[in-house]
Amino acid sequence: MYSFFNKIVYNESIFYQIIRIKFIKSTIIQSGEDIMEKYEDLLTRAIDQLPPEIFETKRFVVPRAYSDIQGNRTFIKNFKEISESLNRDPQHVLKFLLRELGTAGNIEGSRAIMQGKFTHYLINERIDEYIEKFVYCQECNRPDTQIIREGRIFILKCSACGAKAPLKTL
Repeated sequence: MYSFFNKIVYNESIFYQIIRIKFIKSTIIQSGEDIMEKYEDLLTRAIDQLPPEIFETKRFVVPRAYSDIQGNRTFIKNFKEISESLNRDPQHVLKFLLRELGTAGNIEGSRAIMQGKFTHYLINERIDEYIEKFVYCQECNRPDTQIIREGRIFILKCSACGAKAPLKTL
């Protein structure tokens, strides 16, 4: 009789353990669902706080430089249009081009004038280098950036992802 009673107690304890495990499992599943709901709510809230530029899929197109060579000077006819499409100061773009081409020049109206004979292929290559260094974000590779100055350092700040990266001075 003693062993029979022990079996019953043992079986009851297993039964209660099974019930406890089912209860714990159901609370874990419920809390897991709660956690997933909270996660989804947080994710939705984070997505809502992102700037709208990040969801735009417009294509970034920079107009090609149209240049004329007259004597010993090269004129970039659409220089202002190029710098506006890059969202950069024309003086900054010109300073980069002049340094890369090793020449002197200035801006008159909507065109840039450079001393020397440079083909539009060479000018377009240098503009593409400028875009890689000073326009595209280093984190998300989007062109939605601005150059800001903090103290003596120029920083490239991305409007899409919020990343900041220091720039080399010209």
